[in-house]
Amino acid sequence: MTLKRHDVGHEWGYGPIMSQAIEDDSLVTISGMTAEDRTASIEVQTAQVLAKIDGYLAAAGTDKSKLLSALILIADIGLRPRMNKVWQAWIDPDNPPTRACVGVQFEGQTNVEIIVVAKK
Repeated sequence: MTLKRHDVGHEWGYGPIMSQAIEDDSLVTISGMTAEDRTASIEVQTAQVLAKIDGYLAAAGTDKSKLLSALILIADIGLRPRMNKVWQAWIDPDNPPTRACVGVQFEGQTNVEIIVVAKK
């Protein structure tokens, strides 16, 4: 089994404490992605996160139709319906992953963070 790590340690500046994505021969795991513009609305933040996920999936030679699972962390669970509209427009409706959506407290203005696993 060969592991390929993408963007090791790039987000925190402490050195290599995490990988943004890891792929092996059959799976790609993408760490918690957050938006570039954390002052934006939940809809914009969600779209930015999903675009990042698309990029890492493509780099691993796969796409959202092969998602297996998703964990969505959201700052205000009351915003879930607004986030869901963006999510539903993005996912492959014929191949939706398993999913959990959990309300959490973030530092700063982050509204959403999404972690996914996909088949290659």
